[in-house]
Amino acid sequence: MTGLLGPAEIRELAARLGVAPTKKLGQNFVHDPNTVRRIVTTAGLAPDDVALEVGPGLGSLTLALLPVAAHVHAVEIDPTLAGALPATAERFAGPDAARLTVHQADALRVRAADLAEPAPTALVANLPYNVAVPVVLHLLAELPTLRHGLVMVQKEVADRLVAGPGSKVYGIPSVKLAWYARSRAAGKVPPNVFWPVPNVDSGLVAFTRREPPRPDVPRERVFAVVDAAFAQRRKTLRAALAGWAGGADRAAAALIAAGVDPGARGESLTVEQFAAIAASAPTAVPAAQ
Repeated sequence: MTGLLGPAEIRELAARLGVAPTKKLGQNFVHDPNTVRRIVTTAGLAPDDVALEVGPGLGSLTLALLPVAAHVHAVEIDPTLAGALPATAERFAGPDAARLTVHQADALRVRAADLAEPAPTALVANLPYNVAVPVVLHLLAELPTLRHGLVMVQKEVADRLVAGPGSKVYGIPSVKLAWYARSRAAGKVPPNVFWPVPNVDSGLVAFTRREPPRPDVPRERVFAVVDAAFAQRRKTLRAALAGWAGGADRAAAALIAAGVDPGARGESLTVEQFAAIAASAPTAVPAAQ
């Protein structure tokens, strides 16, 4: 793997483009070649994998993906960075640059049709801290072809995504990711590999797609239960789900039918139990996206 960006190349590209990282877009550019090599190795891409990268920035990770993936879709919201990325790929990746398609778009608005040829199979990205969880969940919902992935996010967010029932940081992101995939922590990344240097560590999260625990229950109904259960974490499920079910007694009935103690709290339930509650609920309850 050659032609990766180090600190000097990052500064030169940024200066030439007149780019300064912005907090609004959550931009922190990786300038350490060893870190991007580690990300690509940990992602475990097969030769036929089509990688989806969100927020490629100046192209650090993109250049590491091009030699090992069959194709790379790079989704970049910043028009200046999106416009410059193909030339950067040609300069540093040579013939492998032909495998790159750049989409100037907001990842939260991307649809499967936008990335159809060829369809992505692996999400590999250094995600902006401020939208990491919504982006991961949106892409898993929108792109059924995604089989696996590795994302770099704020360490605190990584811990939440991979947390299990009973953990203090187990919550909405944990359960919703578990609906789509099995996940695991895949390592920590120090702040000094970024420009500008963030004031927090980053973490790697690996995931592998799985079938939903209850394919017969609409995802929206399950997520509505999850949202309600964690809206007031200190409340018992009987109380927390009262608004969702149309009353505490109706919530208790749905919980009992699902084999869940009405006196339990959301942080103790698995995604399978949340799905069972949704399946046992009154038909008139609201749904969540």
